[in-house]
Amino acid sequence: MKNILKRLKIRNFVSFVSFWIILFLYLLAIFADFIAPYPFNKQFRDYPLCPPTKIHFFDKNKRFHLRPFVYEYKLVNPALNKYEILTEKICPIYFFVKGEKRKILGLFYSDRYLFGTKEGKIFIFGTDIHGRDIFSRILYGARISLSIGIIGVSISFFLGFLIGGISGYFGGKIDNIIMRIVEIFMMFPSFYLMLSLRAAFPINLSSFQIYLLIVIILSFIGWAGLARIIRGMVLSIKEEEYVLASKALGLSTFKIIFKHIIPNTFSYSITAITLSIPGYILGESTLSLLGLGIQEPYPSWGNMLSVCIGNLRILSTAPWMLTPGFFIFLTIISFNFLGDGLRDVLDPKNW
Repeated sequence: MKNILKRLKIRNFVSFVSFWIILFLYLLAIFADFIAPYPFNKQFRDYPLCPPTKIHFFDKNKRFHLRPFVYEYKLVNPALNKYEILTEKICPIYFFVKGEKRKILGLFYSDRYLFGTKEGKIFIFGTDIHGRDIFSRILYGARISLSIGIIGVSISFFLGFLIGGISGYFGGKIDNIIMRIVEIFMMFPSFYLMLSLRAAFPINLSSFQIYLLIVIILSFIGWAGLARIIRGMVLSIKEEEYVLASKALGLSTFKIIFKHIIPNTFSYSITAITLSIPGYILGESTLSLLGLGIQEPYPSWGNMLSVCIGNLRILSTAPWMLTPGFFIFLTIISFNFLGDGLRDVLDPKNW
């Protein structure tokens, strides 16, 4: 891993930066319980569509404060979402501040958060129509949007390796039958197939059931293309001398496929996995955006954007509601840059 990162930094610095951006986003998702200043479902009814609170070091008299602070916001016109900043009251920001007890990483309870205020409110990305902190919901939503990509791509790549490896190794009738099945899957547009499969299941499922369902649907759609490519690679690799030697030594077919053939496809597979994850993130976001994915109050980046559909009032008065879209864009572009960089680094021609 160290060698790959070192070569990535030398050959493609943008991909190297993308790797650290992705790692940072996953760390935010993992430690969301500790970093988020508020629970994802906590509503502040006095602060609907509150703009992002600005962090200050200088007060209105231009005096410098060592501790950063925010000012209190007050809603003065609910119809136009107009807020007044009360500069008379300073609300210092504290680190490891005490608050409501939350379960950290699902292991233990703690009442300490990374940062917060003892008085007033801090909304780094503003609030939504229910007065919920968008920053906190983005962190919790990242757990769903980012984990679906990893889990979904792991399942589909396992199926792709298994089915493509068997098809390429045995050939003949088995190869013909498997490839015809693969072609049937590939002939349907993936987006419409995804919507059709989701529509076939009940609407009133729990969020956890919907999460598993989305993983299964995306994995079900994504394995066919990989299986076809792996099959072509296996057709070439199985004729290599070390594979023929393994057969002569009497190794089982299972060992030959999984110890000698499949590992030699990893240079391509690592790149393909990296480039495939954005498709899974977009798939989940699309389903949630259309109301077929994760349901409220549980956040995902997709369902956080759903309130903006056809609502020009929100888009004109509260553009910060589009912040989850920025994180979707940042994640997808980072994975694409990382995949391009890995393709150059892992290509034997460039060694």
